[in-house]
Parts: sequence; structure tokens; C-alpha cells
Amino acid sequence: MITLKEALTKNQDELDKLKEEMKQKAIDGGLNAYIDFNSSGDGVPVLIKDNIQVEGWSVTSASKILQGYIAPYEATAIKNLKLNGLAPFGRANMDEFAMGSTTESSFYGKTLNPHNLAHTPGGSSGGSAAAVAGGIAICALGSDTGGSIRQPASYCGCVGMKPTYGRVSRYGLSAYSSSLDQIGPITQNVEDSAILYDAIVGYDEKDSTSANRDDKKIYPNLDSNRKLTIAVIDNYISEADEEIQKAFNDTLSKLQEAGHTIIHKNMTNTKYDIATYYIVATAEATTNLARYDGIRYGSREEGSNLSDTFIQTRSKGFGDEVKRRILLGNFVLSSGYYDAYYLKAQKVRHLIRDEFNAIFQEADLILSPVAPTTAPKIGSSKDPLEMYKSDMYTIGVNLAGLPAISIPVAKDSNSMPIGLQLIAKVFDEKTLFDGALSMEKVVEYY
Repeated sequence: MITLKEALTKNQDELDKLKEEMKQKAIDGGLNAYIDFNSSGDGVPVLIKDNIQVEGWSVTSASKILQGYIAPYEATAIKNLKLNGLAPFGRANMDEFAMGSTTESSFYGKTLNPHNLAHTPGGSSGGSAAAVAGGIAICALGSDTGGSIRQPASYCGCVGMKPTYGRVSRYGLSAYSSSLDQIGPITQNVEDSAILYDAIVGYDEKDSTSANRDDKKIYPNLDSNRKLTIAVIDNYISEADEEIQKAFNDTLSKLQEAGHTIIHKNMTNTKYDIATYYIVATAEATTNLARYDGIRYGSREEGSNLSDTFIQTRSKGFGDEVKRRILLGNFVLSSGYYDAYYLKAQKVRHLIRDEFNAIFQEADLILSPVAPTTAPKIGSSKDPLEMYKSDMYTIGVNLAGLPAISIPVAKDSNSMPIGLQLIAKVFDEKTLFDGALSMEKVVEYY
């Protein structure tokens, strides 16, 4: 598959031919990464996760409850794509309502990892990552609530980037956790990631959380020769598998050889990140998913009265993982538990942000694993708590609203990709991409 940078040099006839090739590859590939084939306008084709509105397209968040719903308007990120010579093409599979880490909870069935079909591609943006890694999409858009871009990118051996919260408009993104969600790019390399990032960012008055900034474009100003100070969180690394630790240490040595300065720090144990994230995220999810009642849109199960219709529709329309998170969210928001859980989680969230900010007083970037293991086998994540623990390295970034990027650096003994992430301070995507490009060059993964 050609890169995004290369595709932007093609004429429309060549791009139309490429779309047909992508469609055939997706059908032949058997990854179940695409769940629908659509084309919206001329331009370089970009795969779109099934929770981002494209006017006139079906958008279901991979859920039974939204079957038949057609988007009546366009997400701002999609409008920005079109203004920059890109065109939405095809729907990517995902975990239902972005709730999961394996893309096994989708109404459309599981997606497979192109490196080994017995393994998951990660989630929730597993379809986007599998398609890019499998050579059946030039690039894709995903959404990242607690690592849902970076983790599947790491599992599939591609580049996944989560922007600073507020940098990309959430208007037209189906909300999971409104204070955490961000749309971002999944690409074949760092340069493509910067190009796609430039295409979707910008202030949007329709999004009250959108940041009004006049930053320069990243891609034309990339500088892989910048010498940066990179922090390592020592007490985080020990929780990863041995092969992840080896890849981490090897990459660290190469970054030092390239002239970057390495400093060592410690942070609060990741268990507090996990607890805080799942309290905040499920509380917000409970509120956001209350709108899916079978009355206003989507599928409906008829009951004996209005209340029974609500119950039947939601019971049959939502999958197990979504139900689990709604129950947890209702619990932490309920009378008698709100102060003990939700308010306390918000206080801890503030402490997590302060810890990151303290490190950025001395460092330009933080280097961290993306996940404690490589991609697990399909069907192995039966314990929800174990699945939640796999997010230990990514969720703190969302709680603090920071930008981060996952880059493939090595493969394990089973030839499954290992990704590491760089984290930057808020709105410092320029430094993030400079560091990522330098890291990509020194590890020579490709």
C-alpha cells in the first residue's frame, strides 16, 4: 500500500482505481476490518471508524441498537478532511461504543490481527489499525478514550496518535466519555500521521471543549534532528513483560546514541490510573448512552408499555461489555456513592495531571510502553478486569488531556509487533512529532 504522502501526489483517476483495489483487498483479506464500503467525494481515501458521522452514511458504533441509523450531518473532522484533499472511504470495525480493548465486542464480529489471525488487533479502533497494518487502507481515523488508537496501533505495528484534548473537534463523534474522547490518525509512518493530524485539527465553535489556537502546520516543519530530553518512568517499566522491557531498553539506548538526553522519574502506581479512569469513563458513558432508548433513533424492541420498551430495547440492543460499564457508571453516580467514588476520582485525576506537569518541567517527552504485553490471542480476554489492566500505560494520558503517539519498535519471539509511546505536554504536538520521527529513524522497524 502506498503511503499517504505518496497518495497526495496522485490524480483522481489513479485514486479511484486505488479505491477499487482497497475494496478488493479488504474482501480478500478476511480481517473483518471493513464493515461497510462507502465513498464520499474525490480525494485520497481514508478509512473512518464507525463512531464518526459522515453525512448520509450508516453510523452504528458497532452496536445492534443503532442498526438502520443514517448520519444526518457531517463530523467537523470529516469536513476538515475534505478541505485538505482527503475523502472518507469505508467504515472500520470497532468495539461496541468504543468499549473494549480487542474489537471482539463488535456487533459485526471480531476483527483479526494481520500479523497473526489468531490474535486480536486491539481496540477499540481495531478495524482501523488492522486495515492500515494489513495494507488495505492508506490511513484511518480512530478515536482514543483511554488508549483506543495507540494500543491497537501498537498491537498491529503501525503508528497511532492521540492529540491534545480539544485539539480535534468532537462534534460528530459518538460520545463514550466526553471529557476523554479524541479523534486521531492511524497511519503507516510518522510523516503520514503528521499529515493526517494537520488535516483534521482546528477550532470548532460547535464543540464547547474545542481549543482556539493558531498553531502552524506540523508536517512541513518536522525536525528529526532536534535533541530532546526524554523522561523514563522507572516504576512503570517493571510491570511490562520481559520482551516489552527489552524492546524498551534497546530503544532507549538508540535514542541516547542519537544524542537525546534521558532522565529517570517515578509516578504514582498505575493502579490509581486504572481505578480513576474506569470511574470517570463509566460515569460519563452512563449519561451519554441514556439517549439510546429505541424512541429517537436506532432499533426498537416493542414492549407492553413505554417503560418496558426502554428496557427491552436496551437489554437486547446493547452487548455485555456496554451493559457492564453502564451498570458500573450508575453505581458510582448513585446516591451514597457519588462522593466516595466519582468525586474522589476527579481529585485523583487532578493529581495525575499534576504529576505529568511536574515531569514536563524537566523533560520534553516521556517514553513509555503502550501495553504490558503484545496482542493477546482471540478469546483469551474473558476476564474484564484483566482486559482493563491492559490499559495501564495509556489511560493516564487521557485523564491528563495530553498528546501521545505509538510507534512500532520491534517484534516479540512470536513475530508480533511491540509499540512504545511518546507523551508530550498539552498542545506541544510539534515536539511530539519531532521526537517520534527521530525514534522511528533510529529503531528502523520497517
